[in-house]
Amino acid sequence: MELRHLRCFVVVAEELHFARAAARLHIEQSPLSRIIKDLEYRLGVQLFERTTRRTRLTWAGTVLLEEARRIFAVVDQAKTSVRGAATGYRGRLRVALSDGVPQSRLAALLAQSRQQDPEVDICLYEMPSSIQIKGLADDLYDVGLTQIAHQGEGLVAVPVWQDPLVVALPARHQLLAYRQIPLEEIARHPLVLCEPQVCEGFWHQLQPVLKPIESQLIVAERVPTLDLMMALVAAGYGLGFSSLARIAELNNPDVVTRPLEGDTTVLTTYLVRREIEPSEQLLRFIDRVMHVSHDVAVPNVSDLVPAQVQEIRS
Repeated sequence: MELRHLRCFVVVAEELHFARAAARLHIEQSPLSRIIKDLEYRLGVQLFERTTRRTRLTWAGTVLLEEARRIFAVVDQAKTSVRGAATGYRGRLRVALSDGVPQSRLAALLAQSRQQDPEVDICLYEMPSSIQIKGLADDLYDVGLTQIAHQGEGLVAVPVWQDPLVVALPARHQLLAYRQIPLEEIARHPLVLCEPQVCEGFWHQLQPVLKPIESQLIVAERVPTLDLMMALVAAGYGLGFSSLARIAELNNPDVVTRPLEGDTTVLTTYLVRREIEPSEQLLRFIDRVMHVSHDVAVPNVSDLVPAQVQEIRS
């Protein structure tokens, strides 16, 4: 089993769509299918269940995805450590990111780290929350940022950032007649939702909001990234959900946000680390994370309403 086969498998597992995975890997779909079949033959298991409508991971595929991500995390860490040593870094912090971190906060955090601790190399890794938790427990990472509050044994989670939950709509959608959208109206329209396996923490916080209308939900698409969700919302496939901060950063003129009526839900990001005495450089990093939550401003919902829509509303 070669690393390139595992990389192809991970991309297919993340996309759950062979054509999209092939485009992401810059190869044709036929050779990608052969690679996956060869991998299944070598392992003696079925990794995907494929129908004319969708592709799903088998339980064996789910287990392999978790192990493959750990393998690549170790490989990436080895590469980063060697490069860091060659460029003069004398320390290293391994930071795991899950559920999407607002870029404005991340950029401010990294800029402060470079300025205040120039000899410490900050290594960033993106992954689902479950992989992050396991990696922290196995000492693959020093600290994590995620939207899951309940962590495993030996880990501690501290809330650091909070952002309002908003509904994302196409710029000329009929629900723009509402300044705050009633939850029962959401049930009458198709939704573009995140894949729970990819956006675990976000989905965990969104579920209680949608629970009263859970049996009535019309899910048009499930997507692995906010970028894809915003593209589908802009194209009219359905409504989406995200934090106000993240939608603001994408600045899509064809997408408008609205809060839910009577809902004050905020999406909370937690800093997670092992329950041991942190190093001095980790303590300084944690302090910067706390300060970034106050230093970076979050826009108002009205700031994201295109001018032509504001004119219509007025």
